[in-house]
Amino acid sequence: MAITMTSAAQQHVRKHLEHRASGVGVRLGVRTTGCSGLSYVLEFVDSMETSDQIFEFDDIKLVIDPKSLLYLDGTELDYVKEGLNEGFEFKNPNVKDECGCGESFHV
Repeated sequence: MAITMTSAAQQHVRKHLEHRASGVGVRLGVRTTGCSGLSYVLEFVDSMETSDQIFEFDDIKLVIDPKSLLYLDGTELDYVKEGLNEGFEFKNPNVKDECGCGESFHV
């Protein structure tokens, strides 16, 4: 199982971890919600669970719990800026369909 992270996403996370001055990385997960069933969750990690899967990109740790990894295998985490909009983008090959607003998906 593999997850990738672009250099733009790494730089954005690194900047926020440095500003925060604590934490070991970021956690990427999924939760049940929205009109299509699942949505992405991204949060800072101060401590890890023994069951967590850790993907390292230079000095950035991307932490994923085992249940979420089933839905995220093969995903690329990117950070994009388009005009006035910017944010994380998830390129997940497991997604079968997304809701109209783009907030949730199902596999």
